[in-house]
Amino acid sequence: MIEKKQVVQKEEKAVIVGVITKDQTDRQVQEFLDELVFLAETAGATTLKRFTQKLSHPDRATFVGKGKLEEIHQYIASRDVSLVIFDDELTGSQIANIEKVLKVKTIDRSDLILDIFARRARTAQAKVQVELAQYQYILPRLRGMWSHLERQGGGIGSRGPGETEIETDRRIVKDKIALLRKRLAEIDKQSLTQRKERGEFIRVALVGYTNVGKSTIMNMLSKSEVFAENKLFATLDTTTRKVVFEQTPFLLSDTVGFIRKLPHHLVESFKSTLDEVRESDILLHVVDISHPQYEEQIEVVNRTLQELKAFDKPTIMVFNKMDLYEANTFDKWLEEDIKKDILQSLKQNWDTKTNGNTVFIAALERRNVEELRKTIMDKVAQLYRERYPYKTEFFY
Repeated sequence: MIEKKQVVQKEEKAVIVGVITKDQTDRQVQEFLDELVFLAETAGATTLKRFTQKLSHPDRATFVGKGKLEEIHQYIASRDVSLVIFDDELTGSQIANIEKVLKVKTIDRSDLILDIFARRARTAQAKVQVELAQYQYILPRLRGMWSHLERQGGGIGSRGPGETEIETDRRIVKDKIALLRKRLAEIDKQSLTQRKERGEFIRVALVGYTNVGKSTIMNMLSKSEVFAENKLFATLDTTTRKVVFEQTPFLLSDTVGFIRKLPHHLVESFKSTLDEVRESDILLHVVDISHPQYEEQIEVVNRTLQELKAFDKPTIMVFNKMDLYEANTFDKWLEEDIKKDILQSLKQNWDTKTNGNTVFIAALERRNVEELRKTIMDKVAQLYRERYPYKTEFFY
């Protein structure tokens, strides 16, 4: 069996690298790099410095220019840096060429995200999904990344006539991908059976960008203990709980968070986990309103929902972390009336955009929790009346 080892070791010192192309602004690239720093921190690495270079298009051989690569080399040579992380996907040959110059391990954003997913996977389904995504990432990079693979089943008849080492490696990885897909299909079949056995309940799914507080809200609404922490991708496995508001039961699911530049093969692998989103009746789109780019994060989530064909479902926008938003926005000397006017204007703006389907809360402070409960309850009750009218009399 071929093992893909974790790419980031705890407390590793790293530098990050980004390219500013003609389609991007300096500000956008710095935002991407801020997120990359957070990803590195989640994986256990400390970022010492960030490098950027303006290029019309990335260099085919080394992604950045030779001068910038030499600048990075001089910096890491005088410090205890063991890892360089690029914000965009690198080819196998680019990784090999960069490592030849820098003499340290080099990875890209996709590899870093896969590493975090590998650490966070707990269930059999998540582990298979991550492993499948890792092999799909590795396959086009074999020539540059690996000189050989550990083999099983070698010996007479195991190599075709004239088959080179790299071709054998590719065949091994392709066989592994086929095996993992088969195993994942079996797990998906079991998950589908479990979902069918849940009966005629309205299903509500929490969706949103990573680290916006979905798991905290899940714990608050369902009174259960779902793992939550201030790191990216704290939740990988979909958790479903039965919740009862005023004698009305429904199923509430917490799902994996989305992120910009999420590797396509990772989205493909995790589509089965996101079946909870596709099969849900109501979406709670959780937004961290205290984040400077929260509107861009909303767009990322909406694009992913469109890709999953789940964008047309009834959706409640839950703007979380209002306490942090107020602390970041308001000067302590600002008059209360002005604060109220600003908040009122913000709420009216989003009420207009969402036809009134918005709730503003602070989950950790439990602020406006009752309003959130009532909003969910109204939507759930409405759907029960439409879909299962014979249950309505029993519930109410």
